[in-house]
Amino acid sequence: MNLQLGVLEEIILIILLIRDETYGVDIAKEYQDQLGQSISLPAIHVVLKRLEKKGLVTSQMGEPTAERGGRRKRIYTATNKGYEAARDLQQKRSEMWKLIPKLHFSI
Repeated sequence: MNLQLGVLEEIILIILLIRDETYGVDIAKEYQDQLGQSISLPAIHVVLKRLEKKGLVTSQMGEPTAERGGRRKRIYTATNKGYEAARDLQQKRSEMWKLIPKLHFSI
């Protein structure tokens, strides 16, 4: 699979693979936990829409909850195509890391 993904798209896709089924606020929490940085919900939603358009993510509306005043939240899940894209990116990165001469690490 030869799919172009930006770094933020890749990170959010990996978070979806970690959490299986999740929504924007949980993605922001996991991003903070994993990277030690915050990310805005609008930024997350822009990326989720791009991933969905590429067929790497699907979404559906969850049930209304009292904690959200009866509103529903959109739940996102990575697709098989999303898993394959993440796996392919990881393999390519591993191959590239192997090409770095050991000399650079002895400093």
